[in-house]
Amino acid sequence: MSGINKVILIGRLGRDPEVRAFEGGLKRASFSLATSEVYKNKEGNKVEHTEWHNIVCWRFLAEIAEKYLTKGKQIYLEGRLRTRSWEDNGIKKYTTEIEATTFTMLGTKDDGVKPTAEKVIQAPQAEVGPATTDEDFVTDDLPF
Repeated sequence: MSGINKVILIGRLGRDPEVRAFEGGLKRASFSLATSEVYKNKEGNKVEHTEWHNIVCWRFLAEIAEKYLTKGKQIYLEGRLRTRSWEDNGIKKYTTEIEATTFTMLGTKDDGVKPTAEKVIQAPQAEVGPATTDEDFVTDDLPF
């Protein structure tokens, strides 16, 4: 059985996307995304906790992020967790990032985005993974 690796976040960009271009026109955009939660502690005081996430966008999404995303912009993002490793002075280091597969720009008129006209940006299906059709699940061996 296959596993599920899906991340859904709504948050604000902590910095403008940093874009790198590679051979063949491949682009990679990376930025931080802050998600916050507010709760009351035992004493009844309001506490806000912010979690920072490292986001990576590739190809088409990287180009869109470069054009439209800026620090402070609120987005809805879907993606998957990716862990990579490297060696630094003989010490193996790891980082976990969220590889975005789609995002939607959220906000108000003050953000320059009309709330009724959200902009949904999604990577083409070929970049996200193999497409499946109903024919993939058809079998003549069913007992009923």
